[in-house]
Parts: sequence; structure tokens; C-alpha cells
Amino acid sequence: MKADPTTQAKLLQLAEVDAEIGRLAHQRRTLPEHTQFEEAQRRVHDARDAAVRAETRAGDLDRDIARIERDVDGVRARTERDQAMLAGSGVGAKQATELQHELDTLARRQGVLEDEQLGVMEEREAVGVELEHARAELVAAEEHLAEVGARRDAAEGDIDVARAGRDRARAELVTALPDDLLADYERIRAKGGVAAGALRESRCGACRLELDRTFLAQVRAAAADDVVHCEECGAILVRGK
Repeated sequence: MKADPTTQAKLLQLAEVDAEIGRLAHQRRTLPEHTQFEEAQRRVHDARDAAVRAETRAGDLDRDIARIERDVDGVRARTERDQAMLAGSGVGAKQATELQHELDTLARRQGVLEDEQLGVMEEREAVGVELEHARAELVAAEEHLAEVGARRDAAEGDIDVARAGRDRARAELVTALPDDLLADYERIRAKGGVAAGALRESRCGACRLELDRTFLAQVRAAAADDVVHCEECGAILVRGK
């Protein structure tokens, strides 16, 4: 393949632009804000789980309190009924004894329920404090996530602006290259290495390796418009720069 030396020299500019594009892509992938955002997401997830657990426990306790209140109301109603019957006329001695026994049982039952109610209410108060704290933590975690997300987006935006400039520069360079030379360059670049480098003394500018003397003699003997490749990395060697 042949190409004017001036045209070949443009490959060095293209390689530098591609290197900058690669650096920008790496920088975008490895922004510290990505890790910070993931950590912030985990914090929100944990805070939300804690809030749900507290809400679930609070709901369970509220139902327990309502159940106990119904039971206490039932015991009180039964007690009032028995007391009214006991105070009424026409109650025999045996029935009076039975009513009094039931009243004693109801009184003990009411005491047990009221003690249980007090314990559950105290636990509900503690869970209420826990729930308020969990909700405050969730709000703080969501605000932090939003802040980190904004920083990440801003950092990505800055990189995207720089990348757009480099993409435009690349497009301009590409249009100035012959199709066959560009195809050769892109073929090498697709393998993941630097596709073009300047030959400086006896070293390849792409792979930075010292080249064999015999190979160097062949390169220097080649015509100026011959497109030559590094024997080590395969990159296009741009001479005279």
C-alpha cells in the first residue's frame, strides 16, 4: 500500500485523538461518582427496608392494641351485666354465688388484659420513635442519592462535551484519509492496540519497543510513500517525524 508521507503523518494526529477518546471513555467508566452512587443506592435500600420493618411492626402493634381494647370492652360489658343482675331482685343464692365467681374471674381477666395493653402500648411508643428515625434516615438517604446523582450527571456531562469535541476532530481527520489507508488503520485499531506511531530513531512510537536493525534497514530503504508496519505490534510506522 502507498500513501503520501504528508497523509501518513495525519495518522499520528488520528492516533492521538483516538487515544484521547479512549482516555475519556475510561474516565467516564471509572468516575468515582459511580461508586458513590451505588453506595448511596444501597443506603437508600437499607433505609427503606428499615422503615418498612418499623412500619410493619407498628401496624402489628396497632392491631394488637385494637384487639386488646375490644377484649377489655367485652369484659367490662360482661361485668356491668353481671353486676346489674346481681343487684337486681329475684336472684337466688346459687345464682348470686355463680355471678360473684364470674365477676371475680372477669376482674382478673380485665387486670391481665390491661397489663398486656400497657405493655403493648409502651412497645408501640418505642417502635414509633424507631419509625420516625427510620423515616428521617430514608429522607436523608434519598437526598444524598439525589446529590450524588447530580454530581455524577455533571461529571458525565463534562466528559461528554469533551468527547463530542474529540469526535468532531476525528471526523475531520478521517475525511482527509484515503479509504484504503483508513481501512488499514481501523483494522489494526480494532485489535485493541495503537494503530499508528512515529518511528523515532530505532523505536516504534506505538508499542515503544526497540526495533531490529535488519528490519530498520528495510524500512529506511522503502520508498517514502510506502506504508510500513511495525514488526512488533503491527502499527503503521510513520517515518520522518
